[in-house]
Amino acid sequence: MILQTTFPGHSLWSSCSAHRLHSFLLSKRRRSSLSYWHFNRLRPRLFAVAASENGVFTSPEIAKTFDFTSEEGIYNWWESQGYFRPNLDRGSDPFVISMPPPNVTGSLHMGHAMFVTLEDIMVRYHRMKGRPTLWLPGTDHAGIATQLVVEKMLASEGIKRVELGRDEFVNRVWEWKEKYGGTITNQIKRLGASCDWNREHFTLDEQLSRAVIEAFVRLHEKGLIYQGSYMVNWSPSLQTAVSDLEVEYHEESGTLYYIKYRVAGGSKSDYLTIATTRPETLFGDVAIAVHPEDDRYSKYINRMAIVPLTYGRHVPIISDKHVDKDFGTGVLKISPGHDHNDYNLARKLGLPILNVMNKDATLNKVAGLYCGLDRFEARKKLWADLEETGLAVKKEPHTLRVPRSQRGGEVIEPLVSKQWFVTMEPLAEKALRAVEKGDLKIIPERFEKIYNHWLSNIKDWCISRQLWWGHRIPVWYIVGKDCEEEYIVARSDDEALRKAQKKYGRDTKIYQDPDVLDTWFSSALWPFSTLGWPDESIEDFKRFYPTTMLETGHDILFFWVARMVMMGIEFTGTVPFKYVYLHGLIRDSQGRKMSKTLGNVIDPLDTIKEYGTDALRFTIALGTAGQDLNLSTERLTSNKAFTNKLWNAGKFVLQNLPSQNDASAWENILSYKFDEVELLGKLPFPECWVISKLHLLIDTVTASYDKFFFGDVGRDTYEFFWGDFADWYIEASKARLYHSGGDSVASVTQAVLLYVFENILKLLHPFMPFVTEELWQALPYRKEALIISPWPLTSLPRKSNSIKKFENLQALTRAIRNARAEYSVEPVKRISASIVANEEVTEYIVKEKEVLALLSRLDLQNIHFTDSPPGNADQSVHLVAGEGLEAYLPLADMIDITAEIQRLSKRLSKMQTEYDGLKARLSSPKFVEKAPEDIVRGVQEKAAETEEKITLTKNRLALLKSTVVVT
Repeated sequence: MILQTTFPGHSLWSSCSAHRLHSFLLSKRRRSSLSYWHFNRLRPRLFAVAASENGVFTSPEIAKTFDFTSEEGIYNWWESQGYFRPNLDRGSDPFVISMPPPNVTGSLHMGHAMFVTLEDIMVRYHRMKGRPTLWLPGTDHAGIATQLVVEKMLASEGIKRVELGRDEFVNRVWEWKEKYGGTITNQIKRLGASCDWNREHFTLDEQLSRAVIEAFVRLHEKGLIYQGSYMVNWSPSLQTAVSDLEVEYHEESGTLYYIKYRVAGGSKSDYLTIATTRPETLFGDVAIAVHPEDDRYSKYINRMAIVPLTYGRHVPIISDKHVDKDFGTGVLKISPGHDHNDYNLARKLGLPILNVMNKDATLNKVAGLYCGLDRFEARKKLWADLEETGLAVKKEPHTLRVPRSQRGGEVIEPLVSKQWFVTMEPLAEKALRAVEKGDLKIIPERFEKIYNHWLSNIKDWCISRQLWWGHRIPVWYIVGKDCEEEYIVARSDDEALRKAQKKYGRDTKIYQDPDVLDTWFSSALWPFSTLGWPDESIEDFKRFYPTTMLETGHDILFFWVARMVMMGIEFTGTVPFKYVYLHGLIRDSQGRKMSKTLGNVIDPLDTIKEYGTDALRFTIALGTAGQDLNLSTERLTSNKAFTNKLWNAGKFVLQNLPSQNDASAWENILSYKFDEVELLGKLPFPECWVISKLHLLIDTVTASYDKFFFGDVGRDTYEFFWGDFADWYIEASKARLYHSGGDSVASVTQAVLLYVFENILKLLHPFMPFVTEELWQALPYRKEALIISPWPLTSLPRKSNSIKKFENLQALTRAIRNARAEYSVEPVKRISASIVANEEVTEYIVKEKEVLALLSRLDLQNIHFTDSPPGNADQSVHLVAGEGLEAYLPLADMIDITAEIQRLSKRLSKMQTEYDGLKARLSSPKFVEKAPEDIVRGVQEKAAETEEKITLTKNRLALLKSTVVVT
């Protein structure tokens, strides 16, 4: 089978540069066959050794392209061989990552694809570096999300949760989890995650549940857990407090209502107009506030206002500098039972807290006649009544920032509720010091400021949830006693009963708190609870804790990462990880957040089916830490082409290696030690160039891996593989393999091809594990799988003079290619050339005459090397490739001069007409004076550009005509 490789085409005429990646990633790659003299020299040699041995892998010589369907087979083979488990025989410092546990209810989305890709890159890299690696996976019980799913399932059967009772409902949830809970795990495997699945955990596992109870008990014993009635985010339909993280704010169209509050003891004209978006909360007003410097209302300060529709209830009019004079009317109603800001202000000023709402979001008896009405129904009725009584001033459209439940989508209600809390300030102080002292490094560093700000202004953490699915709060109350004053904290029912009977008598009866803990409470213990804590004698805990890396999205830096740091220091005495790597969101090609509403969601599994896992991973990994990534089908298509290019390069290498039965040839190939300076100096300069560039790349890429600059790794490796190896060295190698030089030259070339390609596979493996492993398995004499093969050594020798020499050859080749393109020389046509160079340059260029002829499509028999311009210089295209290196290409060799003169004459006439028209416009005062400035400037630029083209065309015509005369 003949490799479909590339040959000079449009994108090859320019040099490889940093900007090339996306521009030519997004262009269609060109096709062409091998050079004209090579077809009869190719012999396919099959090396599908791995395929014949284990039936997992397919040789590139058999398959035309990499088959994505083989990825699952490769993955299963890795896992069956135990490659995902930490190799403790290596004995070095382990590299440990705890996977951010996805919700057990979840299915794969691009956020998962992002964290799996980045974490797997880290793990595979450090595994190849020789470190024992542990990537510990697991899932989160996701209290609210899971309970919602099961409740909906029961509702479809006509069953309500309360009808089943707590124990039976929890049993049903466990049944659901066993049946459907593995979906997300299997999908994560499909992304190539090389986790140690033998150590997989679930946050409600027996071990992790024990850790949760222990943490609660210890915090309570230190006085850091308390119970009290404070403001929380309340979900009326779920009937539970919810985390800040589970509240999403949406900008929505709403209404601003203006209401009169009469001043007690004043005349009819004495009233304050208040603008509010939630008039139904006025029954909970405890004060009216104005700015102390607002002259409009200064006369009313310290007087009383009458709350409308409350039968004359009076509240004080106070002043506070936090009142915004410019919002609404500059008058603020303070309803501390139903607004977070009002609540904080009321606590600061010592105002009472008045709640007017039930937990199902209906108004309570404080609302009088409105008692029992839903909050939104009450709003409508209240406004109608205000209009009727003359207290409604007006209402106007207003954009609201509405808090909605992330799970159910309902409007969240700020509500004062009795809950359990953790005192965070003393925990936060230690977490702040960890970053300050350098014990914890956050990547990118700019997020340290956000981390510090949040911890410096931290609020106590509401950890109780009014659910049935989760870790039951380990608190028991005494039957017949006040539950706020008398309770027992214990590690089990039996321990609680013993404590209660010891304190209150043998006949004491107890019952457990019905609430469960916030899901984030168990997640905060994840890095150490999964390794055996609180039993610190367990081997995994001693060996793998503290972990090395925590990788996650920057959006949960506060809610999860900071809490893990605080809990890790509190319970183990050390930070739970040395590094925090924060990735951004994946957005669509236009930079919009992916959502079902916009219809722009890209499904990772669908993407894998169409483009392959490797292309998806490579695309995602090209981002920058902490920054959002725009994902497009164009990028995926480009990187699918990259996968195929890698596959085709593998084909080429394999097809040009000797038969595996040829022991003598293989002994010769394997004898080359390219890590030795002496051998490198003896190589022809193209071979020395590509190996020197490879060794430079290994150093650069390794440093980028160590600094977590994964985007740089991907771009640099891509550029070297496609720009240097595939586009230049593979093409140059054909002169060695198929033309002349004998077996010794071919042997060196074969050894270099194999050496460079296998190192490229190693460098790319963390990014593109499947295609690289399959190619690796096809290479002969592989002693172990790529996934566990050693990482390339750094600081290997390189020859800068060979790099310079090959760059000169490249510059000369590009110049000739550009000239061919400019004069539209047919690709198959061979042309002659005179190369003018100094003695030093000529010496090494002459040695690569065949390579130059092959790459530039020159006539091998008509390449002449001189130290001065040839006699036909005035009838030739003169090219300057660099200092001391020029070329002359005879025009008669390249084109039909008469036809070209005719073509250029027509072109010149057309350009002259266009130029005359542009100059006429610019000569018109009406146009110059009346047309917009940017239009005039555009015409001026176009005229200058056209004039330059005319000059160039005239010069070319003069050259062609002089050639005709001479001829």
